[in-house]
Amino acid sequence: MTIPSDFETLADAMLERIALSVEESGAECDCETKGDGVLELEFADGSRIVVNRHSAAQEIWVAAKSGGHHFRFDGAAWVDTRDKRELLTVLSALVRAQSRTAGS
Repeated sequence: MTIPSDFETLADAMLERIALSVEESGAECDCETKGDGVLELEFADGSRIVVNRHSAAQEIWVAAKSGGHHFRFDGAAWVDTRDKRELLTVLSALVRAQSRTAGS
């Protein structure tokens, strides 16, 4: 048995938080764990947002219709490596945008 790294512990806790937040939000998508460290949000039109733990880069990656984002833990929050926006803020906007697209 392998002991998870600090990164994996932090990332897995965030993935669990995301899954719970999606369920509680009433977002019009299905949220499902797909293997170790991977969440998949599927929308009515079949499109997906994939959120995964990337251990080699020590980042959480998000792939959506509109593009990809990489988030690194800065000691307080998971922030986008490009524009420094917080993971949950970005993901919330992506889910809203993709939900609207799926409903069109």
